[in-house]
Amino acid sequence: MRVMLRAHMDTVATNEGIKTGALPQAIKTLMGKLKPEAAYFGLHEGVRSVWIVFDLQDSSQLPPLLEDLFLQFNAEIEVGPVMNAEDLAKGLAAMASSPS
Repeated sequence: MRVMLRAHMDTVATNEGIKTGALPQAIKTLMGKLKPEAAYFGLHEGVRSVWIVFDLQDSSQLPPLLEDLFLQFNAEIEVGPVMNAEDLAKGLAAMASSPS
């Protein structure tokens, strides 16, 4: 299933992570594990944030993928299903072909 992870990370913790090199290493490790379709980095509500779209095979993958963000950077994380244009078209076509 294609999902989007959104993480907002604590400013003090990420400042320290930048100084020590822990933040770039954690992001590099996460990208290697997720092999994302897309990843974007920026600010949201005044804090460092990341949006990552990737395939999640099983929900049991989440704890080992996300714990470093919680533990090291006090991240607030949301994960939810998303669709690209092809997925949406397929879903809408299925709705149109099913009886009401």
